[in-house]
Amino acid sequence: MGEHAWTVRLSAAAETDYRHILRWTTQNFGSAQARTYADTLSLALQALIAGPDAIGVRERPEIGIGIRSLHVARNGRKGRHFVMFRIASNQNSTVIDVLRLLHDSMDLERYGPFTESD
Repeated sequence: MGEHAWTVRLSAAAETDYRHILRWTTQNFGSAQARTYADTLSLALQALIAGPDAIGVRERPEIGIGIRSLHVARNGRKGRHFVMFRIASNQNSTVIDVLRLLHDSMDLERYGPFTESD
């Protein structure tokens, strides 16, 4: 992990996941809880600015080559989703591509292989 900040990019699939998560949360728990959960998701994504070795990141070779995950439940916040990501394929990259935001009860392997086009 370097001293520089990493760029964190969300794939189209991850952006769709984000919207669906917040829509579902609003419908089931109200808009105040959806705002709180949006903050929880955002804090997990911001943690990745420190790089792919941020506290709580796990390598996930059972899902795909170079795939890592970060659970959003951290720093006293509750959550039920994983941020699924990989380091961008560029040489000397300092870019993290967030591929999906998946509920922790899902069979994560079923949603792979993960690609940037997801």
